[in-house]
Amino acid sequence: MSTAAINNSSQTTTSTTTSKSNDTLGKDDFLKMLVTQLRYQDPMQPMEDKEFIAQMAQFSSLEQMQNMNAAMITTQATSLIGKEIHWLDDQGNDKSGVVSAVTTYEGVSKLIVGDTSVGMEKVYKVSIPATEDET
Repeated sequence: MSTAAINNSSQTTTSTTTSKSNDTLGKDDFLKMLVTQLRYQDPMQPMEDKEFIAQMAQFSSLEQMQNMNAAMITTQATSLIGKEIHWLDDQGNDKSGVVSAVTTYEGVSKLIVGDTSVGMEKVYKVSIPATEDET
């Protein structure tokens, strides 16, 4: 097979995998790339099984790290329930309130303050809310 055919195939695979809305590679994407590599490898110099095993191990390790990161973010968000947070809204106004709940959708955690959903990246201060006895 010619080099141009290999390049065209890998470009097609790459454009297919990166067109996802969240720009992350999943298990299916990895398997598609692996099959493409097998399909277009040079028969005179085939890839060794060690290379495939190393790629699978790297992918598995990356996937576990992503899962652990998502779990840590969710844990961090839930630890803020009952705490007072301060954040800047979309107009740059300073807002504050007590976190009553956390929602997580597609790996993104949002803090619920009253009827407002606040992204964790907007929070700049966390404190223990003042009780009525202290004021």
